[in-house]
Amino acid sequence: MTACQGWPDRSLSLQFAEAVVRRQDQCPQGLQAHPLIRSFIRGSLLIPIVGLLLPAASKATPDEGAPARLNYGGNTYQLERSWDELNRQLNNLDTLLGPAPDLDPSDDLRAPQLPANLMDANRPADEALSQEDSLPDAPLSLPVSADQGTEVKSVSLKQAIAIAFRNNPELQIQRERIAAQGATVASLSGSYWPTISVFADVEGFQNGSTTFSPYGNNTYGFGPLFAKDGQTPNFALTNNGNKVSDSSAGPFYVPAGGGLYADSNGIDSLAGLQLNYALIDFARTPRVRSADAKLQQFEQQYANQLRALQLEVSEAYYQLQLNEQLVRIRDAVVRTDLIVLEDTLNLKQAGLVPRVDLLRRSATLATDQEELIQALADRAVSRRELWALLNLPAEVVPSAGDSITLAPAWPLSLEQSLLAAYDSNPELDAILATRRALALQQDETAAQLLPKLSLFASVGGMASVERTFNFSLLGGGCCGATFLPLEQVAGYDWSVGLAFNWMIFNAGATANAVKALSLQEQAASQSYAATRNSIRLRLERAFLNHEASLAKLVSARRAVGASKEAFRDSTLRYKTGLTNEVDLSVTQTQLVDSLVNRLIATVDVNVTYAQLLRELLPMPRDPDTTVPTELTLQGFSIRELTQP
Repeated sequence: MTACQGWPDRSLSLQFAEAVVRRQDQCPQGLQAHPLIRSFIRGSLLIPIVGLLLPAASKATPDEGAPARLNYGGNTYQLERSWDELNRQLNNLDTLLGPAPDLDPSDDLRAPQLPANLMDANRPADEALSQEDSLPDAPLSLPVSADQGTEVKSVSLKQAIAIAFRNNPELQIQRERIAAQGATVASLSGSYWPTISVFADVEGFQNGSTTFSPYGNNTYGFGPLFAKDGQTPNFALTNNGNKVSDSSAGPFYVPAGGGLYADSNGIDSLAGLQLNYALIDFARTPRVRSADAKLQQFEQQYANQLRALQLEVSEAYYQLQLNEQLVRIRDAVVRTDLIVLEDTLNLKQAGLVPRVDLLRRSATLATDQEELIQALADRAVSRRELWALLNLPAEVVPSAGDSITLAPAWPLSLEQSLLAAYDSNPELDAILATRRALALQQDETAAQLLPKLSLFASVGGMASVERTFNFSLLGGGCCGATFLPLEQVAGYDWSVGLAFNWMIFNAGATANAVKALSLQEQAASQSYAATRNSIRLRLERAFLNHEASLAKLVSARRAVGASKEAFRDSTLRYKTGLTNEVDLSVTQTQLVDSLVNRLIATVDVNVTYAQLLRELLPMPRDPDTTVPTELTLQGFSIRELTQP
């Protein structure tokens, strides 16, 4: 067979790629006519395509007396035109991207330099998180320095849940709501008792006044005390048996048009006790009971929030464990790639494998390095997500201190789990409390149309001191003596009585308000039904996924064992030339996938277990009660969980 008669009648292995280069010049009508091959030789972007092209060449059969052609079926000329067009487009792309760099073994065996910030965020924990380090920052505080460093501290799942129960802002908000509503209930309960108040008033004053009389008082015959000078009154007024002289004006004489101007100042004071007591108020009791029902609603929501927060922390912790293990897996894969790539370089230098194997291993290494970089970023983000739930100080970053272990077997059947989930469920009880509060608000609102009766009483005393000065008589007369220069007044008063109030018409405002509350109560009933169905769906999904995760874990473990042996055999066969790089890459990918699947299945078992606990785990309603942090049903029997 001549150099241009074609290929041997056996599979074209990848070690013949270099022979393709040498035979280009000898076979211009064959391989040299294909720009795809030329681009492959230059190391362009056609490497993935060549992996499909070269094995197909083994199917070519030479024609007698003619150079061998690759038989792809159909019109060879049209296929070559398509290759020409593809080559032209790739050449244009190469012009934009620049020429492909020459392959340097030293570059391939060098790990990429990762960003400093990414490596700093993924550094291992310095020490375990202490109680003092877990205290949150002040609610209104902000970072004061951009150079403030961070410390990585390991934390267990139990510790993380306890810190979240203490530090989480959303949970603290719920505690404050409960405390505020408790104070409201206490305040409204005081309406059953009378109110007693002390009142006091002290004021000083000064004023000036002018007094005019349009008519004189001498014409009324009051006697000489009211007569003007020289006037004889209608009857004689005696004083101590003596006739009063009428030679001068009386001391109380006021002529017509006469008057007086005077200034006065003084102090008035008042003090006493006052009592008010609502004897009959039909809205009082519903108002207090409605507030108490709302308090129960907040307490049930608090218990449900404890369940939800425990699940959130557990999921975030398990996700952090998953991402940390993925970093280890991706790092191990990159290290394996470096070892295999080094072996490939040695085989390539010995002429045992083609250049395409080296390029494929380089591409595999680059892809796995990308996966490692992304795994590092995911782990850093998972740390901050757990940090936010725990509300740790800004300078502390949590790291998972627990190793991945399987949760215990779920002790209940699906039917038992459903019955236990509905029993004393805080999420459902919160809706019932809301519904009860709305019903009581209806009674309170309707009671506004009923009569009210209250008792009131007061007792007190008063005192006043007034001084008059700057007398000025106007229009004659001698009426200045009627003004006392200094006046002192003192006294007391008391009162007691009943007040009755009955609204008989308000244009339907009360009736419409009651109707609105009734509609809200009906909506709460529908919300109860929707929540009931949601609980069932969540529990069944978690239960079935838990069963599936356990089954997948068993399969994943078998897959890991088989994939390890397959990769070990494939590596040895590749080094001895019994297999190609494609088989090696496939077995490596299967091994990595099986490791990841086993890890995900393990974490899914724990996550679904925590989801089941979210629906059943008893939680206190009182914020002052200690909250359990163990993710287990230990200590609770099935009878206790399923009893009606």
